[in-house]
Amino acid sequence: MGDPIRVVVVDDEPMVCAHLRTILGSAEDIEVVDDAQDGAAAVESVVRHRPHVVLMDLRMPGVDGLTGIERICKLPDPPAVVALTTFDADKYVLRALRAGAAGFLVKSTPPGDLIGLVRVAADGHTVLSQEAKKRLLAASGDEQSSRQRAVALVRDLTEREVEVLTCLGQGMSNAQIAERLYLSEATVKSYVSRLLVKLSCSNRLQAGLLAYDAGLVPR
Repeated sequence: MGDPIRVVVVDDEPMVCAHLRTILGSAEDIEVVDDAQDGAAAVESVVRHRPHVVLMDLRMPGVDGLTGIERICKLPDPPAVVALTTFDADKYVLRALRAGAAGFLVKSTPPGDLIGLVRVAADGHTVLSQEAKKRLLAASGDEQSSRQRAVALVRDLTEREVEVLTCLGQGMSNAQIAERLYLSEATVKSYVSRLLVKLSCSNRLQAGLLAYDAGLVPR
């Protein structure tokens, strides 16, 4: 077994932090290296501990989770930040995803699922259910300014880049995109990396939201 997945838990409720520590600590390949009570403390913890994953509550006194996510995602080589919420989907979650969160989890997620989803996030994948994704994309399409920005960004892409971005908007993996477009997975990975830079997106989910805003993915 290699090095454990390092996790920082951020919540203003000590009992929630203790609960998440207990659950995640039961997995041999996960280590909760710290917990923090607001977004500012979370940034300090990330700089100090260099975790792979941050579980971030959104609604906290002081520096809230949205601000914490924005600050963490601007750090060099940031960890995957997963928003924690008590709701399936709301404007806070959409803003968190736009700020660079790799997905979100409801606090009622079963312990076994939580452990598996932390592993998924650490591996660089989106942590978001299909139903939640549909609801968030629908909310995304309601923002006129986001649509205008997305359309302008897509204009500067090549035809192939637009095809790859459309696939991201449909939630496809690199393997699925490769099969759809008759490319190698290595080539798809290169396209995705280039798209994230061109579009100033922190992760695949942000790019997928942008594809939806630009009208590449039908409702």
